[in-house]
Amino acid sequence: MPDNSNDKAIILFDGVCNLCNSSVNFIINHDTKNYFLFAPLQSEQGKELLSKFNPEDTQLESFVLIENNKIYLKSTAALRAAKHLNKLYSLLYFLIIVPPFIRNGIYGCIAKNRYKWFGKKEVCMIPNEEIKSRFIS
Repeated sequence: MPDNSNDKAIILFDGVCNLCNSSVNFIINHDTKNYFLFAPLQSEQGKELLSKFNPEDTQLESFVLIENNKIYLKSTAALRAAKHLNKLYSLLYFLIIVPPFIRNGIYGCIAKNRYKWFGKKEVCMIPNEEIKSRFIS
């Protein structure tokens, strides 16, 4: 497992959530510098990384970013990830000025309803050969 050195960040995501899987694919397509590595929260690697950082909120509804040996959750994680994307997507980071209780309130509403609105897989996402190297295994 990578030591999460300063040249890479790790995104942990709900591997059975269709919205989360679509978000990971979006990030892969717009991360032209290959800055991010990925692991499902349900995977052994995901659980091991979470236990290392011992965050207060480790529910599977949280998008988790591990960057520079710090852990970021929910909307803060998503916005920090957006900062590294190409095109104008990096400009979404300006939303970090919105107070966290507002950002995370919206995030929480989406997270709570994500299976109902977007569906769910029976098993975690299995990356194809083209992107397999971006996943921690």
